[in-house]
Amino acid sequence: MDLRQLRYFVAVAEEGHITRAAARLGIQQPPLSQQVRALETDLGAQLFRRHPKGVALTTAGEALLADAKRLLQDTDAVVARIRAIGAGRAGVLKIGFTSSAAAHAFTPRVLSECRRTYPDIDLQIAEDHAAGLTTAVLDGKVQCAFLRVPVSRPPGLSFVTLLREPVLVAVPKGHAMAKRKSLSLTDLREQPLILVRQTGAPGLYANLIALCQEKGFEPEVAHEVARMGTALNFVAAGAGLAIIPASMQGMHPAAIEYRELRGTKSLDAPLTLVYRESECTGALKSFVQLARAAAARE
Repeated sequence: MDLRQLRYFVAVAEEGHITRAAARLGIQQPPLSQQVRALETDLGAQLFRRHPKGVALTTAGEALLADAKRLLQDTDAVVARIRAIGAGRAGVLKIGFTSSAAAHAFTPRVLSECRRTYPDIDLQIAEDHAAGLTTAVLDGKVQCAFLRVPVSRPPGLSFVTLLREPVLVAVPKGHAMAKRKSLSLTDLREQPLILVRQTGAPGLYANLIALCQEKGFEPEVAHEVARMGTALNFVAAGAGLAIIPASMQGMHPAAIEYRELRGTKSLDAPLTLVYRESECTGALKSFVQLARAAAARE
């Protein structure tokens, strides 16, 4: 017994006539009759009674009809689901974010757009620092990740810069620097800084240090933390100042002021999407295309 025979059987049962069933199936009557007889032989039971006006189900045929319809419906559902997964309209997609990437307004917008466009894609979210997410994508634990500046660029991974944004200085409320409308790098001389350690944000960390050195001083690093969100917690506690992507302003509004950092156009914060190029199919391909198109509209 195979699925084709079951489809033939259901067509004959519903039409009650071999010739009409053959026309419905788009085949000739003799092959259809042969397949019905072969099914009866395989099952060891007569499924139809022949009469002058066509055929009628036997007791065995009636019992088979309900099961056959259920099996065919289940099969059709499986085929439709697999085709949807293959076409990138369904499936499971695990996405990673750094805390600063998640804070960018683009991130929730693109997730919402994906859910609207592909409601059958199950989005699963994970958070880590850039180094951990790069490894997770490489190991297949997540399919893609949003981060800022890549920590490393292992072979096989694609890194797409979606957006770039300026950085701001996060200053504790009541701090002398909060009285100024904007700050320069030299204003940060001898100010305790809260930096995301180099393994977590190597580009921003290294670029800031280099720019300070160009201005003739070494920045005072009061604390190194793993994530931008933690840096802002330290600022809110009055432990120092932090350089953050502009999209993160607004956190701890009762405790932090945000100021423009002048003369640092080279010190920006990209939003980067990383994924495995060789596995960019199905739901991942759909999401990457959607994210790139959304970024192009920004």
